[in-house]
Amino acid sequence: MSKIKIEDLIYKSLDETCKLLPGKIQIEKTLETPLFGGSSQLDSMGLVTFLVDLEQKIEDEFDLDITIADEKAMSLKNSPFRTVSTLKEYIETLLEKN
Repeated sequence: MSKIKIEDLIYKSLDETCKLLPGKIQIEKTLETPLFGGSSQLDSMGLVTFLVDLEQKIEDEFDLDITIADEKAMSLKNSPFRTVSTLKEYIETLLEKN
């Protein structure tokens, strides 16, 4: 598993999600980019669309079926969906367990 590849998949999913959203927003691609919360450009539906697309890309790339937005993720004190960096770290943890 490549940490760089995970980051690339996140950015590809962000690009594809932005094309689908009204207004075709553009999101800066950095590790500090907010994905959820007040400073994010994604609304809740945009976040769900993004996560579903990302799960599919991960399955295609690593041949692993994972669920990113599950009860565990939602109950964590620090949300893994805050930024690209926190999401990347969370996905790395999920993939290491498989």
